[in-house]
Amino acid sequence: MLSAEELERYARHIVLHEVGGPGQAALGRARVLVIGAGGLGAPVLLYLAAAGVGTLGVIDDDVVTLSNLQRQVIHETADVGVPKVESAAATVRRLNPHVAVEPHGTRLDAGNALDLISRYDIVADGSDNFATRYLVSDACYFAKKPLVTAALGSFDATLTTIRAHERGADGRPNPTYRCLFPEPPPPGSVPACAEAGVLGALAGVIGSMMALEIIREIVGFGEGLVGRLVMVDARAMRFETLRYQWDPTNPLSGVKPTIRDLSGHL
Repeated sequence: MLSAEELERYARHIVLHEVGGPGQAALGRARVLVIGAGGLGAPVLLYLAAAGVGTLGVIDDDVVTLSNLQRQVIHETADVGVPKVESAAATVRRLNPHVAVEPHGTRLDAGNALDLISRYDIVADGSDNFATRYLVSDACYFAKKPLVTAALGSFDATLTTIRAHERGADGRPNPTYRCLFPEPPPPGSVPACAEAGVLGALAGVIGSMMALEIIREIVGFGEGLVGRLVMVDARAMRFETLRYQWDPTNPLSGVKPTIRDLSGHL
């Protein structure tokens, strides 16, 4: 039951036919784990907190630096040197005291991924490297949790939703992250953010889209991004959508799977 204060806070959601009281209540019951409190994780956390998601977990082992503030809008200048999960949690609590925050000041790895992910209903991956993205997607498959994952380039970005533990309406398995990207790029072929740079506002756009997709998944309206990859070109302000399908040769959920646990990520 929503309190009078919550009814006023979420009034613009509740009047939406697609959300309403039941949808807002579903948001209040939801538990979302956000991987990374950086460029993507910052807007995800802010908008999910504002939307009234009941519990937000955030995992990050880094501290705030001055160069983060160009795009990681959940942190402030006074937070430089503070662990990102602490800074993010403090901002979320100021924004919406009805939201519980669970900070995990550690690095996600093969040893803790399944335990952490299993505690939540849905995962938002805003990590900045391929190793973590493959780890998160594999762990979500084994934990049977939906995943909203995005990646940023300097002026481009991608976004999709993975429900690889489920089947589509046609009875075929839903695609995995490995169906979309069978192999990570060779080491060194994709420059890090510090080398290539990133347009700060682009992180805000894609992180907000991640939050929107998570809200749609929780409330259950619209056509989700399972099997669809949204590609954004910020130079041309162009949005395109690529469809992709389950690959029966993929090593995770294919006909002859070879990945049966997370030991390969050690």
